[in-house]
Amino acid sequence: MTQHSPASPESAHGGVLGSVPDKDAEVRIPAGARIGEPHPRVDGYAKVTGQARYPADEPVSNAAYAFLLTSDIARGRIVRMHLQSALAMEGVLDILTHENAGHEARPPTPQSGGGSTTTLESDRVWHDGQIIGVIVAETYEIARDAAHRVRVDYEEEPPSATFDTPGSESVRREPGEHRDYEVGDADGAFAGAEVKLDAWYETPTQHHNPIELFTTTCAWDHDALTIWEPSQFVQGLRHNVAHQLGMSPERVRVISRYVGGAFGSKGSATARSAWIAVAARRVGRPVKLVPTRGQGYTIATYRAETRHHVRLGASRNGALTALCHEGWEVTSRPSDYNVSGTETTARVYACPNILTRVNVVHADRNTPGFMRAPPDTPYMFALECAMDELALALGMDPIELRRVNDTPRDPANGLPYSSRSLMQCFDEGAREFGWQARNPRPRSHRDGDWLVGWGCATAAYPSNIAATAARVTLAPDRARAQLAAHDIGTGAYTVVAQTVAQAFGLPLERVQVEMGDSSLPPASLAAGSSHTATIVHAVAKACDRALGQLRGAAVAAGGPLAGHDPHALRIENGCLIGLDGTRTSFADALAHAGMGAIEAYAENVPDGLPKAAMQTLYQGKPPILRGHSREDVTAYAFGAQFAEVRVHRLTGEIRAPRLLGAFAAGTIVNPLTAHSQYMGGMIWGLGCALLEKTEIDIRHARYVNDNISEYLVAANADVTDVRVLLVPEHDTAVNPMGIKGIGEIGIVGMNAAIANAVHHATGRRIRRLPIRLEDML
Repeated sequence: MTQHSPASPESAHGGVLGSVPDKDAEVRIPAGARIGEPHPRVDGYAKVTGQARYPADEPVSNAAYAFLLTSDIARGRIVRMHLQSALAMEGVLDILTHENAGHEARPPTPQSGGGSTTTLESDRVWHDGQIIGVIVAETYEIARDAAHRVRVDYEEEPPSATFDTPGSESVRREPGEHRDYEVGDADGAFAGAEVKLDAWYETPTQHHNPIELFTTTCAWDHDALTIWEPSQFVQGLRHNVAHQLGMSPERVRVISRYVGGAFGSKGSATARSAWIAVAARRVGRPVKLVPTRGQGYTIATYRAETRHHVRLGASRNGALTALCHEGWEVTSRPSDYNVSGTETTARVYACPNILTRVNVVHADRNTPGFMRAPPDTPYMFALECAMDELALALGMDPIELRRVNDTPRDPANGLPYSSRSLMQCFDEGAREFGWQARNPRPRSHRDGDWLVGWGCATAAYPSNIAATAARVTLAPDRARAQLAAHDIGTGAYTVVAQTVAQAFGLPLERVQVEMGDSSLPPASLAAGSSHTATIVHAVAKACDRALGQLRGAAVAAGGPLAGHDPHALRIENGCLIGLDGTRTSFADALAHAGMGAIEAYAENVPDGLPKAAMQTLYQGKPPILRGHSREDVTAYAFGAQFAEVRVHRLTGEIRAPRLLGAFAAGTIVNPLTAHSQYMGGMIWGLGCALLEKTEIDIRHARYVNDNISEYLVAANADVTDVRVLLVPEHDTAVNPMGIKGIGEIGIVGMNAAIANAVHHATGRRIRRLPIRLEDML
């Protein structure tokens, strides 16, 4: 059988709201695995053959094209926009500015951080590259040409770019979305510690750079709006745009069947969506926006630069006596957005005295946002480098220092961990990596002119889960699952298909999955390593309800199972089987009951979440994730990262030929896609350590390398050997199916492992990322 994506927009409702299957968008699902067995992603065939339609690929009739006008200054006001030359061009349909269209939309509501920068709503310029206008034309080329003919007069003010620049403002983050921790007397314990480590660390601005750009296509059918846009939360985008435009969410539909990379950048609504909707309404035609790569650096989010002050106190045997971690994060002028990674660093190791603080630094920049392992990637870098430094001061092996400070209970709140396999990960990883051959003395390993170093670090990420709804339809010979979930490249289509196939005893080729459409039952945000656990539980619950109906129909009708105990019937290969071996197919059971199919809808609200969690989801508000905030246990996934680096003694060139990660994350639904996620995270961790940095022109608060020729990312030649170990773990407390997230944790700790390996190779302790050749000279 084939799985069909929802229809082309021409198929119904005046050419914009089609929903019937479209053969051109089919996805082939091969037969095979159930939960826990490896299986190729079911959407792979469509993607490699070009049949998978990403939002910008969706065909719309008579489309016009948009090009964004963006600011040339980082702070000030627009005095006048000279549009005459652009408007005179043949093919230009409209130009939206703050003067003629600013009243037609409100700013989007941020998912975190409160205030928001504006765009066309006023003449205010908050940051370089801010959207200040939208050109609409018959072709993309005309719109782009017209944009370059617009001149803008500004009243410019001196901008503040980042830390330590005049005008930046540091503010202590008040308790709210995240918490600070104060356990015991950390300052006093540090002052009296036998061994101390007091150091500062920094991480840079980084941008997501997904291959798929931040595209938006909008079309109106009378007063109903359809938006095709890559999104990690279609339900949230639907409600956000409806609020911006002052319309009912029921009149907005968002379609995002496939997402070509996101990593957090497509989780929140941006200003562009509403303005393209306004443009489409003004010209009376669908409008398609494909921004440039450079514009993606300023119209969407990014990882903000951070600073960390870490103080560790320990006894001579390595037991931590004090852990103090204070962080600083850059954000925009009106926003308080911050990631506050001390939520993790406060609870990784046993320590009786803990103090954490987080500060936000307001500057003239666009508002940052979530980026793969948002809080843990920068904050764990600081802690894990500090632990390596402490191990050296103690004369201890870094793994043994972590063993001494391993703990079955969360030191921040005293709760037990639902499971904690950290040292199993270190033991298996060290054995596979060959750690026992490591001479702890820096500069002790050489291979010709190359200095060789080995480093390790802890990986940790909270095991989140959220409320979600799903609908399952069971027909005589096939099944279908529908939910407004998202596949951002992680294999969500596949794990849903596996869940349905296992529940009904069907081969995967007889399972159809529909996702990425806000008209389907609402699903949570695909973020925070929560999506697999979230959607699998909801789909499994819907399957259970469908089976309950089927069992009841089978024993109540006049078929072979009449009179049997419905609860005793088992499922196998599309059949119901009684205790005495009597069996009947789904088709026969439905026929005897006079039914063509069974449809079941389920809402799953995980234990510990408020009863209003589903209502919040239906309202399109940021979902409530249950992770380390639980009141019964602390739920985390753990891992151990290992890295080998080579540094040329003459040139300072740094290479990382060998990476290894060992991870324990409960039930692994699909080991094949899990392996891929872990590997991708580790490679990104390498890029985070050695390559990635968004360079900023301090004078103008402007990103300089806003392209993928100068913004360096890891490529095949940057690492030769990447190994992933899946450490078995059974966790009955984290959730009913024992699923922990894996998407984020793969990157956590790898930057520190590489930095620690660089120190082992060279004796140089580099506390600021990325580590570049000039740091070695």
